[in-house]
Amino acid sequence: MPSTIFVLNGPNLNALGKREPGIYGGQTLADIEAMCVEHGKTLGLEVVCRQSNHEGDLVDWFHEAGSVAQGIAINAGAYTHTSIALHDAAKAIGIPVVEVHLSNVHAREEFRHKSMLAPAAKGVICGFGADSYILALNALKTLTQHTK
Repeated sequence: MPSTIFVLNGPNLNALGKREPGIYGGQTLADIEAMCVEHGKTLGLEVVCRQSNHEGDLVDWFHEAGSVAQGIAINAGAYTHTSIALHDAAKAIGIPVVEVHLSNVHAREEFRHKSMLAPAAKGVICGFGADSYILALNALKTLTQHTK
């Protein structure tokens, strides 16, 4: 039975492909999700993708993942920089969390340099476009192998 990994996306990521393609690329969220599912299969992972513009949905999915999944890759969007709730949820669930960003947040506006989620995550991957998600799945595969 494959390990389950949740790939969660926060606010405005549903607008990928239209929103600032010079920063975020031209791929849609559906493109990225399909890429994650396919790559997950090559790793023996079942990838469950979800997106919400609402912080509470993301928190609920963290708690669900804590019961049914072995890890989470999350692009929390703007909530990365503001959400103590996501930080606390990551610490509460007992499975590895990898923070993901399409762009290099450290090469952007100052307010994007601080992550509330990173201290509760196993690691952060940013700046590789859609490949950031692939790198996160690779990392979670390795992390979940060591915890079985």
